[in-house]
Order: sequence, then structure tokens, then C-alpha cells
Amino acid sequence: MAEPRRLLPLQMSEVSYRINGRTLIDRIDLSIRTGTRTVILGPNGAGKSVLMRLAHGLLEPTGGQIRWNVPEARPREQAMVFQRPVMLRRSARANIEYALKLAGVPAGQRAERAMAALARVGLETIAHNPARVLSGGEQQRLALARAWALEPQVLFLDEPTASLDPGAAREVEAIIDAIHAAGTKIVMSTHNLGQARRLADEILYLQAGRIEESTAAAEFFRQPRSAHAAAFIEGELPWR
Repeated sequence: MAEPRRLLPLQMSEVSYRINGRTLIDRIDLSIRTGTRTVILGPNGAGKSVLMRLAHGLLEPTGGQIRWNVPEARPREQAMVFQRPVMLRRSARANIEYALKLAGVPAGQRAERAMAALARVGLETIAHNPARVLSGGEQQRLALARAWALEPQVLFLDEPTASLDPGAAREVEAIIDAIHAAGTKIVMSTHNLGQARRLADEILYLQAGRIEESTAAAEFFRQPRSAHAAAFIEGELPWR
């Protein structure tokens, strides 16, 4: 059996992103490696979402280079879940089956894999319900199931619980933990300091498009090195 392709590390070298005369990401050097859960923190406008979209390939840098360990990432090797997931006008199960189809999964495997993914997030009983009528928490769990069904090596999560109540947010956090435990690299942005403490192994702290800190989570919260990070920890409420 052939060895699986290893996407990571992902290397960013002098990466910038400018649009309409504004610099949103400013000459970032970054290496994203396997194993740890990486959480990106920073104030509004710091560039967290832009950085994740660059890493995922949704945006092209206007300067610098982004390189995976393999030349091209296939659709099922990485995935991304957004704060407000886009649901197709079809059932919960069909949303997952369509993602599997786009990723090249054979037709005969899609239904079984979709149902298994729904079971992992506790949604198997609503497999045939229209996805767009589900609650916000259910839609986010479905989005995670859809991504997890691809068995990605890397999962990017952009503020995945920002619009959810505390109970729904904790359910999503438990799923993120399970995906990580199954072997997927987690890269997540959040405003929620309590969530970052619970989920992060390492912290990237962004300020005005630059990485001011890249360190172990415990060290970051115990003794941040930058004044901006210290002020963020001191002044930011635990729920955004």
C-alpha cells in the first residue's frame, strides 16, 4: 500500500495580502505542523480570517509564497468550516454526500460515510431533514460532519462558535476535540479566550496583520511577551 501524502508542514514565507490600498496581512513567516491544535487570536481586523483563507487557498497572496509539503492539496485532504456555514437546499445527509462527490469518493460509499459522519456529531436522527431549517448549532455540527467525512489531514475553523449560545458552543468544541483525537490537524480562529484556553496547544497572536506571538498556549496565557497580547488577555471578555 502506498504511503499517504503528507500535506504538512505548510510554509508561509513573507506572505502579504493587500486589497484596495490596505495591507491586511503583512509579510508573515509561518510554519504549520502536525499534531498540535493551533488557535489564532487577535482583535477585530487583525487578519485572522484572511490568514486562514490564504492558508486554505481561497485567497492568493499578493506577496510571498505559500507551500504545502506536496505540490497540490486534493479536495479531501483539507477542509474549512466558517462561522456561518453554507447549507445546500437539500437534506442534511445529501449535503455531506455532495461534498463527498466533489472530493471524488465513489458513489457506493457516500451514503454510508455520510450517515457515519452524522452519527459522530449526534445528528443521525435528522439525516433527512432539510439542512436550511436546522438550528444554528445543528447547522454548525452538520458543517463539521461534512468536513470530517472527508477525513482531512488539516481542518481550518474560522470562528466556528461565534454566533452560538454557550450550550451549542460546547457541543461544537467536543466535536472539534474528537476530530483532533482522530488525527486531523486543527487550525482555528476565535475571539473567545476561554475557548482558546480549552482547545489550544499553541497560540498565534495577530495584530494588524503581523504575528506578534507564536508560542505554547500555557506560556501565552501565563506570560504574553507583547504588550498588545497582554492587553488583549486583560481586556477581552471570555465570550467575544
